[in-house]
Amino acid sequence: MSPTLAPSPYRFSLAVYCGSRPGAHPAYQALAQTVGQWIGQHGGQLVYGGGNNGLMGVVANATHAAGGRVVGIIPHALVGKEVAKEDCDELLVVDNMHQRKAMMAERADAFLVIPGGIGTLEEMFEVWTWRQLGYHNKPIGLLNTHGFFDGLLAFMDHTVKQGFLSPAQLELVEFSQDPLALLAKLTHFIAHNKISQIAVNEI
Repeated sequence: MSPTLAPSPYRFSLAVYCGSRPGAHPAYQALAQTVGQWIGQHGGQLVYGGGNNGLMGVVANATHAAGGRVVGIIPHALVGKEVAKEDCDELLVVDNMHQRKAMMAERADAFLVIPGGIGTLEEMFEVWTWRQLGYHNKPIGLLNTHGFFDGLLAFMDHTVKQGFLSPAQLELVEFSQDPLALLAKLTHFIAHNKISQIAVNEI
């Protein structure tokens, strides 16, 4: 008989990749606020880059204010630059970006991408690559608020047409303009994964 596990303090753990700047349009900050509120209101845990600047700070503060748990993971070199959020439920200071990304991926049940810069894109492409290689089967969602990712989506379609990306690989990421619908879809997938894992463990 398997040992009884203590109940988790949160229903799901969502890594959010986003900018350390607020962006040029108020819609980006509003989106980060909506995402954070939704995570907190639904009993979730946010895993993010640990900063208090830009959209990172907005999503973390909104999650915390709505009753969610916040885990920040930040390299030593960025503690001052990104203004590490000292009041996270967990603030983990690591040696480098590789450790940050690996730990975020390990602590998350799913990944959500909202507007950000090259760091955000690099994080997205890494977990996307890992999924298509079979290193994980955690869902990935991208919120295309205010058309921010239109150019990226057009380029990804171009890579399919040019034979460098298969349609199946493109489908490994859920693209949406509706944050509430996408968040619900990601958490549904998380629940399905957890039920499947329980069934495997009981065999």
